[in-house]
Amino acid sequence: MPSQAMPLLTRREDLLARLDPHAAYDLAIVGGGATGLGVALDAAARGLKVVLVEANDFAKGTSSRSTKLVHGGVRYLAQGNIGLVREALHERSTLLKMAPHIAQPLPFVVPAYKWWESAYYGIGLKMYDALAGSSGLGTTHFLSRQATLACLPSVQPDHLRGGVQYWDGQFNDAKLALALARSAAVQGALLLNYMKATRLHYTEAKVSGLHCEDMLTGQGHVIQARCVVNATGVWVDALREQDGSPEPMVAPSQGVHIVVDAQFLPGHTALMIPKTADGRVLFAVPWLGKVILGTTDTPRHDLAAEPLAFEEEIDFILNEAARYLRVAPQRSDVKSIWVGLRPLVKPPKADGENTKCISREHTVLVSRSGLVTVTGGKWTTYRAMAEDVLQKCADSGLLPANAPHTAHTDQLPLVGAESTAPAPKPLCEAEGWHSFGSEQAFVQALPGHDVWMSEGLSEAMVRFAARYEYAIHVEDVLARRSRLLFLDAKQALQWAPRVAQILQEETGQDPALASFVQLAAQYQLP
Repeated sequence: MPSQAMPLLTRREDLLARLDPHAAYDLAIVGGGATGLGVALDAAARGLKVVLVEANDFAKGTSSRSTKLVHGGVRYLAQGNIGLVREALHERSTLLKMAPHIAQPLPFVVPAYKWWESAYYGIGLKMYDALAGSSGLGTTHFLSRQATLACLPSVQPDHLRGGVQYWDGQFNDAKLALALARSAAVQGALLLNYMKATRLHYTEAKVSGLHCEDMLTGQGHVIQARCVVNATGVWVDALREQDGSPEPMVAPSQGVHIVVDAQFLPGHTALMIPKTADGRVLFAVPWLGKVILGTTDTPRHDLAAEPLAFEEEIDFILNEAARYLRVAPQRSDVKSIWVGLRPLVKPPKADGENTKCISREHTVLVSRSGLVTVTGGKWTTYRAMAEDVLQKCADSGLLPANAPHTAHTDQLPLVGAESTAPAPKPLCEAEGWHSFGSEQAFVQALPGHDVWMSEGLSEAMVRFAARYEYAIHVEDVLARRSRLLFLDAKQALQWAPRVAQILQEETGQDPALASFVQLAAQYQLP
């Protein structure tokens, strides 16, 4: 991707003016999460005419609520899913090269408290290295007790025998989603957040487009497309049911994450507990100046846009953290808590009660009417998922016959990762100008560059979000362009009124301040 003198403007009126009701798009994508955005970028890079609609904001759902890890899936290796792990390890390496300012290697340590644990986990992690091959990020090492404490000075020292260090990746998930959206726009795709696909459009019993509603104005739009991709994550079954497929294909699983101050895990090394009291994996990950504790894996039978943590999940995370950290975080130490729903693919006759046994792989289906649905998978493999989707579209005759078979997106740096970008700072450190990669000088030149609201958020950054990153509401800025809501909900609430003022000036739209105040309360423990 060539380096740009200026980023592309994302003014709402300009985007709507480009939405042509008479033109037929090659591809209409429903869903602005990792998968939909990945498909949009791949398709646009092939020269296809692409439109993507998202009912809320990009990455509003699962794609901004991950554990922030770009990983191959150590636990999937234990389940014997070699193919999934190998693919994810390759994609992990590719992603870190495509966006080094928002995706980077991170060392992890597995502490050993029993005589057999170092050897047991070490052998598995050596296999992890072997599967990665040339895509490996570092070599697994066995650590003495002293070396383990040097890497993790806050780990519980009682009965500690040693540990194993291995490497995986971490990233800023919402910022990566925005980078995908903006990179797709550079390639010519039209992307619209707050544009809901209300129903499918048919011509002679075949899907031929979408009926949409602008969630900001209530205005209706019709989009004609030769191929429609349903990439709505845990919500894919809603469109499938409209299309005559009543059998659900998703079994949602809930993941809860808790954020505490960096003092509970100082440094740039993550802690991984591969088997907690009930057999789940627990991570403590330094991220953007804080520490993430999580995650849970609890079946859900509803699809709330803002799911809430169960009390037992909060207790589980805090109790397990107390077993492995020298100083145990208390409820009063929690800065923010967030919950995401994972779209796990439901096997035939699955009871939905044990999500650990449900596939983490993605699935692509084409209905009789031609609706293409993709769900499952994970952030790390978004690019491979996009390739699979477009291959399925081509095999089904839903793309132009002369469309290129590949876009080589593995060689396409994302916006912000151009060669002009300075050396990236570790993602363990707080947000700042460096978070914008090659665009940081441009952001610094905007009004308000010297007016800081909190560490890592200036007024210039809010203006940049409104002008160039599709931001409309306060939540868009404080949850996803900045990650302040995810890092410190009370501080996000403090600065919300000023963010609302700036957004009103920039967009002329209602910044939905009252809605954000309600939302921020859910990210705090009572």
